[in-house]
Amino acid sequence: MANHPSERTGTITPRALGRRLLGWIIALLLVVGVAVTPAQAIAVYQLPTVSAGETTWIVDDANIISRINEGKISSRLGELAASTGNEVRLVTIRHFDYGETVQTFTEKLFDRWYPTAEDQANQTLLVLDEVTKTVGIRVGEGAAELLPTDIAESVAQETVLYPLLEGDKYNQAFLDASDRLVAVLSGQADPGPPAFDDSFTSESEGTFATAAETEENRGNTIVIVVVLLVLATVIPMATYYWYAGFGN
Repeated sequence: MANHPSERTGTITPRALGRRLLGWIIALLLVVGVAVTPAQAIAVYQLPTVSAGETTWIVDDANIISRINEGKISSRLGELAASTGNEVRLVTIRHFDYGETVQTFTEKLFDRWYPTAEDQANQTLLVLDEVTKTVGIRVGEGAAELLPTDIAESVAQETVLYPLLEGDKYNQAFLDASDRLVAVLSGQADPGPPAFDDSFTSESEGTFATAAETEENRGNTIVIVVVLLVLATVIPMATYYWYAGFGN
């Protein structure tokens, strides 16, 4: 049987080249798609619905809280709700969806779970994003009488984040946060954030990306993807025409 012309001459025909280049383009697009897709990103509507008055205190979507500690925290928050009417819910997510920050995610989830002013009044919602290690918090107007903005922000940015600086101590972070929130919302004195060594704080400064930095990194990723897509189209076309012209 006669060999194919390309096999006899050691060259490649334009049709074979086109097929090969198409395979390269598809492979490149798949790699790029996997690289830029946020790992297990979640939208607000994908979380289960929790209403005011329910006994669900933790939604651990990121699966980072142990069952033992989840039971301890839920017990404390349940007792707080029963004795004061103030409800606290803690949420963990793997990563918020593109275009969000942890605070916008928290705000939207708060409004989804508690759609009326009456529902929102005595609610406190704290959300931790595992990938960016950022924390959002939202406090209803009634609860804010005991938990003002400065203390709420300290709970989110100090009580929760300090243990994470020491090595992803998620369980400790939520135990500390629940203890502090229970104390303040019960009318007790604020115990304050956990003690933290100043020298370690300086060394760890910048560990957590701000919302602006997160968006900037995403923007850079998009630019890189666009460039790769353009190259994946232009280079094969130029190569094809070069081979076609060379063959003629």
